[in-house]
Amino acid sequence: MLTYAFVTDVGGRKVNEDSIGTFEKDNYRCFVVCDGLGGHGMGDTASTLVRDFFCRSFENITNAKHFLSETFEGAQNELLETQKLINAGNKMKTTVVTLLTDGKKAYIGHIGDSRLYVFSKNKVYAKTTDHSLPQMLVKSGEINENEIRNHPERNILMRVMGTKWEEGHKYELMKPIPLKRCQAFLLCSDGFWELIREDEMCVCLRDAVYASDWLISMNKIIRKNGLPNGENMDNYSAIAVFNI
Repeated sequence: MLTYAFVTDVGGRKVNEDSIGTFEKDNYRCFVVCDGLGGHGMGDTASTLVRDFFCRSFENITNAKHFLSETFEGAQNELLETQKLINAGNKMKTTVVTLLTDGKKAYIGHIGDSRLYVFSKNKVYAKTTDHSLPQMLVKSGEINENEIRNHPERNILMRVMGTKWEEGHKYELMKPIPLKRCQAFLLCSDGFWELIREDEMCVCLRDAVYASDWLISMNKIIRKNGLPNGENMDNYSAIAVFNI
């Protein structure tokens, strides 16, 4: 059985461009975190549109196998069509990270730098790989993984929803993971994971009884590390999921 808790916060900004969703139907569960791109003027509209598309698509789910690919494609098409309809140019952009379960397997997809962590035995078992410039530098060996959080170009994204995908799709799907291997999941925007290290996530998880306990402990670290930034503190959102 899955239990969950969530948080979304404006941080030091005037507008929260993050959107989150939690959906349930029969044996299916779906969780979504979207982070609209700041500085483009309509990031909040984009993230809400994509979150709502996932919700509508989930209402008609009958099989998990193709749900994520079909929903990413459908959300992208609707986002592009809406931009044309309201003459928004290419201002409506967003990241997406999502978890779908059917009671047996965990299906994970993402685009951009919002992340999903899978935990087992209080350790990170798997995680998504950012579609960002710093992540490319990690892959090429120019920086290490720990340097992503403070890299001056960490907000440069190579793949997002809301721009035309010239060659194939740009979202990424993980190989399905047996649910029995998964202790917990964390879906979060970059405003969240940039302010807490993976080892801190694991310590908070070890000491938590409920998903809400885990999220509260992590949120304290986020607030402590983020508040000194004042108005520069980003929006942050997270969904913590326990498999009990």
